[in-house]
Amino acid sequence: MTRWYEGPLAAFDTETTGVDVEEDRIVSAALVVQDLAGGRPRVTRWLIDPGVPVPPAATAVHGLTDDFLHRNGRWPAPAIEEMGRALAEQCAAGRPLVVMNAPFDLTLLDRELRRHRASSLARCLENVPLCVLDPRVLDKHLDRYRKGRRTLTDLCAHYEVELEGAHDAAVDAVAALEVVRAVGRRFAARMERLSAAELHTLQAVWHAAQARGLQAWFSRNGAEESVDPAWPLRPELPAAA
Repeated sequence: MTRWYEGPLAAFDTETTGVDVEEDRIVSAALVVQDLAGGRPRVTRWLIDPGVPVPPAATAVHGLTDDFLHRNGRWPAPAIEEMGRALAEQCAAGRPLVVMNAPFDLTLLDRELRRHRASSLARCLENVPLCVLDPRVLDKHLDRYRKGRRTLTDLCAHYEVELEGAHDAAVDAVAALEVVRAVGRRFAARMERLSAAELHTLQAVWHAAQARGLQAWFSRNGAEESVDPAWPLRPELPAAA
């Protein structure tokens, strides 16, 4: 039997106007599908004119300017709906979905669906089981005492995964997919008996524990930053009174 980390996987990544999932917008995204480890990936890309200015700090990260997006980007509503449908198709096909720092990308997509389509990611995935593999959560749980940061760049360096042209959605998605495969191989003795669906459930527990630990660290150091324990999708904020 093919182990899950050698079998079919899909990966999703976005580039955005910022880091606030409630307010910021998607400017580019990519879905990468690979049927077997080492196989040729199939890539679907989206480029979006978000309808709001792209801050210089965001452009400095991904290189996408207002002018470029105005000339080449699509209207958000249909592109965002295509993303939701594409993820649902992968889940329906039984392919685990690799998303680095899933609560960011999936929550942002959910908010965009609500904003532009009066829909939600849950509605797109209705009657379809969501199975997410988050390399950040997996690595942090399986190698919890390793010091250092755990960005995608850091994980690629640690697991010897090529990452050339970071902060391009397709490049990052491919890299995240390969990191998940590398994590599976390195920790095969602990991972091979677990299915991807079982790992999805476990990661929600692991992420919550990781969030509590980070929140405690912030508190000890006098930081006011709040860490959301929800994974892989943050709940919708209640409407203002």
